[in-house]
Amino acid sequence: QVQLVESGGGLVQPGGSLRLSCAASGFTFSIYGMSWYRQAPGKEREVVAGISAAGTTTNYADSVKGRFLISRDNYKTVYLQMNSLKSEDTAVYYCSAVWRGERYWGQGTQVTVSS
Repeated sequence: QVQLVESGGGLVQPGGSLRLSCAASGFTFSIYGMSWYRQAPGKEREVVAGISAAGTTTNYADSVKGRFLISRDNYKTVYLQMNSLKSEDTAVYYCSAVWRGERYWGQGTQVTVSS
């Protein structure tokens, strides 16, 4: 059974930091590219960051470059370190795994940036 379980969301003040985690199980994690997406109220889901299966290539949305960092480890977890958070980063954040067109999604974790 494939599972992607996100954690680490919450309420943070502008300028603060959060680290999201996504624990994967039920598939061969090492061959899947991993990504973080987010969806704000009334907006479409958008990709935030991605990392290759080997962890050697990363990419980021322009809106988060220099503030967010995606990483993965050998224990089937992918992370999103979010720094200098802004109110516009408020959204539900989703973890996603993809391999040859096959994609899995987590259930999402809420991030709210507000004073």
